[in-house]
Amino acid sequence: RPISSSSTDHHPTMTSITSYPVPEGTKLTLTLPDDFHHHFRDGPATAHILEHATQQFGRAIAMPNLKPPVTTTELALAYRDHLLDNLPKHLPHGSFEPLMTLYLTDNTSPAEIQKAHATGYIKACKYYPAGATTNSDAGVTDAKKTYPALRAMAELGMVLCIHSEVSTPTIDIFDREPVFIEEIIKPLVRDMPTLKIVMEHISTKEAVDYVLSAPDNVKASITCHHLLYNRNALLVGGIKPHFYCLPILKREFHREALLSAATSGTNKFFLGTDSAPHTVDAKESACGCAGAYTAHAALQLYAEAFEQVGALDKLEGFSSFHGADHYGLPRNTGKIVLEKKEWVVPKRYAFGASVLRPLRAGETIPWSIVP
Repeated sequence: RPISSSSTDHHPTMTSITSYPVPEGTKLTLTLPDDFHHHFRDGPATAHILEHATQQFGRAIAMPNLKPPVTTTELALAYRDHLLDNLPKHLPHGSFEPLMTLYLTDNTSPAEIQKAHATGYIKACKYYPAGATTNSDAGVTDAKKTYPALRAMAELGMVLCIHSEVSTPTIDIFDREPVFIEEIIKPLVRDMPTLKIVMEHISTKEAVDYVLSAPDNVKASITCHHLLYNRNALLVGGIKPHFYCLPILKREFHREALLSAATSGTNKFFLGTDSAPHTVDAKESACGCAGAYTAHAALQLYAEAFEQVGALDKLEGFSSFHGADHYGLPRNTGKIVLEKKEWVVPKRYAFGASVLRPLRAGETIPWSIVP
């Protein structure tokens, strides 16, 4: 239905952009997508997460912020073995490849970068500003301390994934991404002109504008929840902890800028869910964890966002081509089919010995994956 134009935050979802619904039963065939930002966690819970991720992705970048963090080649290879050992017996698309990352620290050496790259399995390093998000306490305290490692990465063609927020306590949480761009990203791009960079899960118009103006080695991933929701989803009518994520949801005009970027067709932006599972107890507490769980329905949620602006024809590039091209990976050859068919999201999913609450729990999603 038509939705009135406004730049306010009066509603949690798509409030200011005209909707272009396609008929029920419409089918959309895409090249099998990849997820360039996924949290699989560790231990017995990993198997439950992989059950969802393998339904819709051929490959996924595995985040390294475990306890302890994945800071060495040996730890990355052990984590890869753990992921492979926990794959479902039946893979709907025939295979699934975890793409491994190293957790960058002030002390990561060029030798470690070279060792990681030589495995063929470790595709990137993740830059967490110390204290910026879940399990980031061992992260980077000074960008220049990472420069020797970054130079080695640039020479080898490895990708730098960046959580693009400062963690300075005096900086307002809604301003941390724009400040990071000015203080860290711009100098880094100037100093490392050949380093492939992904600004992950961008959440602001400032980030969109910067990526569009930046050299071609700088690109960005965008989550489905940042495309569908603004900060009202988190704050209006009571605190909604399952919408709490980092970067935090922002004002409506930021969401509009992200959606415009994702659906524009430019190869500067691509899919990265940042699906981040936590137990219900860890989310619904006096100090809840940051992270939205979307692995159960990420592609369907992206389709919902793209449909809202009449851009379903741009979904394949965003989800299946742009990220693989930036990482220097061959595009997948398999296909996946989406259908405009509603389904109700379960209120809980198993998560190891506990449970988690997914995004849209107990609610409908208008798109389904055709088995």
